[in-house]
Amino acid sequence: MEKSDIRTVQRLALWGIPFAFFVMGLKLVAWWVTGSVALLSDAMESSVNVIAAIVAFAAISYAAKPADKTHPFGHHKAEYLSAVLEGVLIVVAALLIVKEALPAVFAPTRMDAPALGLAINFAAAVCNAIWATVLIRAGKRYRSPALAADGQHILSDVVTSVGVLVGLVLAILTGYAVLDPLLAVLVALNILYQGWKVITHSVDGLMDHAVEPEEAEAIKAAIAANATGSLGAHDLKTRRAGAATFVDFHLVVPATMPVGQAHDICDRLEDAIRAVQPGAQIAIHVEPETEQAHGIKVKIERIIR
Repeated sequence: MEKSDIRTVQRLALWGIPFAFFVMGLKLVAWWVTGSVALLSDAMESSVNVIAAIVAFAAISYAAKPADKTHPFGHHKAEYLSAVLEGVLIVVAALLIVKEALPAVFAPTRMDAPALGLAINFAAAVCNAIWATVLIRAGKRYRSPALAADGQHILSDVVTSVGVLVGLVLAILTGYAVLDPLLAVLVALNILYQGWKVITHSVDGLMDHAVEPEEAEAIKAAIAANATGSLGAHDLKTRRAGAATFVDFHLVVPATMPVGQAHDICDRLEDAIRAVQPGAQIAIHVEPETEQAHGIKVKIERIIR
């Protein structure tokens, strides 16, 4: 990732903190004027957004640190740790909502000033929808797991808010006050599901997941088209750590080829791979044809695993 891209991601993460406080404030006002348990549950989820925004900013800032002696491959995976923590916080929020909602199921009360409260909560949902779209797009563009996870979480908050608003309108029209706490329980179940998705996706990233299939094919094509002078390549491996992509493979060359010539081929291959996978960290193991595994001849235009 370029330095300008890193700064953009950090700025977005930083702005997420005051934005999260602002939206949480709106939802708390909506709950205060209505006394709705469902709106309280929605506000409690937003309190998790505040913590998650702070954690995401800290993780993104740490992940941007350059490699050092103790972390020679960089600090990219810090973003995955942030996303895992965010998933755990989402689950905790869901449990707290259930704790608040269950007693109200057996003793429901009518809302005060419902129109004003719902209008305020709707405004908060619109703000969240816009911000979630910005974060998700930026997360995909800059390959930032923390930013993408934060955006997905906020998007789930939007879905929750819309569901709460629709349900509360029905509760007002039908006069069934019990719908309010029941909605809060449904909100909690949805939050649990979203938290589980965030955690599993982030843990998968910590396990050195390979690049997407179409990206792997582009890397193979780049190698095949630029390996002229070699006998082929094999044992291609890729992995992703946050915004960083790692590519590793073996390049087979004639046993009599000078080191300088083999080095020139490697330089050409690195440029070609970075053209399709910007910023990739590449390790090419040059080996003579006599060392090729099982003596299998590998043609340049065919990359085998």
